[in-house]
Amino acid sequence: MRKKTAFLFDFDGVIIDTEPQYDVFWKNVGEKYQLGIEKFEDVIKGTTLPHILLHYFSQFPETTHQEIIADNEVFELKMDIIPVPGALAFLEEVKKAGIPTGLVTSSDDRKVAYAFSRLPIRNYFDTIVSADRITSGKPDPMCYLLAARDLNIPPENCYVFEDSFHGIKAGNAAGMKVIGLSTSNPADSIANDCIKVIPDFCHFSVDDLIKMC
Repeated sequence: MRKKTAFLFDFDGVIIDTEPQYDVFWKNVGEKYQLGIEKFEDVIKGTTLPHILLHYFSQFPETTHQEIIADNEVFELKMDIIPVPGALAFLEEVKKAGIPTGLVTSSDDRKVAYAFSRLPIRNYFDTIVSADRITSGKPDPMCYLLAARDLNIPPENCYVFEDSFHGIKAGNAAGMKVIGLSTSNPADSIANDCIKVIPDFCHFSVDDLIKMC
């Protein structure tokens, strides 16, 4: 398993515990522009900003799009970067095991750079696929397939760690095995689409995954 396997990690809700902050931000955005979409913050979870603007704000002028982009940038450059419990220890274990890793996120390079400046974990990842490297975001599998190609690992040998419905769909659509984290959604709501669901990484190890598979 270790020679031909890769671990691919989503960022928000998997490595860093930022989803509650995003929930507040996007809830406020939905209300400000009177979208009338119930739980808008949940509907767009795991998707890229261009996707959100295209699918939910197409009826608004470009000035509104730019306003949202600017507000989002201010928000993301002030947010608290807090690791998901056990995530850093798990990344260290994966690195010591010599398993290739990728960070696959709907955030752009600017947000990723900010997060790394607050939490120095760049060295844990052999490749990074951000929103700036793709043309179709989650649930499209493009991001995960690109990470697998970067690492020269067949998709079927990749394990995806995801928390959002869109991210889980992307991992499965890529033909990969998905471990779900119940940090953003109840465990029973994602269990059918994951080979395993964990609340965090505190009681989960590389050996656990090897034994399970």
